[in-house]
Amino acid sequence: MTKQNDDPLSAPTPFGDQFRGKHVLITGASSGIGLAVAQGFAQAGAQLTILAENDGINAAANDLARDGRARPRVIQCSVADHASVAEQISLLPDIHILAHVAGVQPKTPILSEDPRVDDIFTNCMNINVLGTWYVVREVIKKMPDHGRIILTSSNWAETGVAEYAGYVASKNAVIGLAKSLAVELGHKGITVNAVCPGWVNTEGAMWTVRETAEAEGKTLDDYVVEQTTTYALPGIMQPEAMQGIYQFLASDLAQDVTGQAWNVDRGGGLGFR
Repeated sequence: MTKQNDDPLSAPTPFGDQFRGKHVLITGASSGIGLAVAQGFAQAGAQLTILAENDGINAAANDLARDGRARPRVIQCSVADHASVAEQISLLPDIHILAHVAGVQPKTPILSEDPRVDDIFTNCMNINVLGTWYVVREVIKKMPDHGRIILTSSNWAETGVAEYAGYVASKNAVIGLAKSLAVELGHKGITVNAVCPGWVNTEGAMWTVRETAEAEGKTLDDYVVEQTTTYALPGIMQPEAMQGIYQFLASDLAQDVTGQAWNVDRGGGLGFR
């Protein structure tokens, strides 16, 4: 039996090295989906710049530099800080591909008596909507014609989820941005699409799952099974499962694909109750 290779940077990629010589900016790349997407592009030969607000971005850069690969450029700032985003991106060379993954998923129950909910809602909009706008606005200044912009929404953008109105509304807005920007930038040959993940086994997502499970008096494992058994393909995804859709949308295969929202959720959107 062939032993499975658990190193995401040495596994084969279906896109070969077609991204060699391409500069890819990945936001939210310190962990989770963003880090997995960065690993996928590194594996395919891209030159990377990775961005996140937390200190984990430096550890991620070291991880991505293994096996003789060049260490990615690192930007440590909040995507909601327009001045910092503008300053840091202005220092970069041409950006051929943007994978914008940074975001937050807070609980914002409208019936809550806690006045902090309003601030949490505002912060969610600042990061998920304004942060997306700021990053794209600055990246466009560095992007040659025929570039690729891949935003990150959620399959929750297509449904209502109690107590997560801020997150759902912000991810609806991301899809709206993708559609409008696709039209506006089409004359430059730049495509703009949104990826809509379902449940992915990341620290942030599992925090949400654990919180909801506890509120319903269930264990984490029982709650995950209960939710994912409604999926066409039961089970929760690992971050590496998201690499393919970002690379596809960045590739020549997707040169005629723009303004679309792509669900990657094991058919989870089909089973919402």
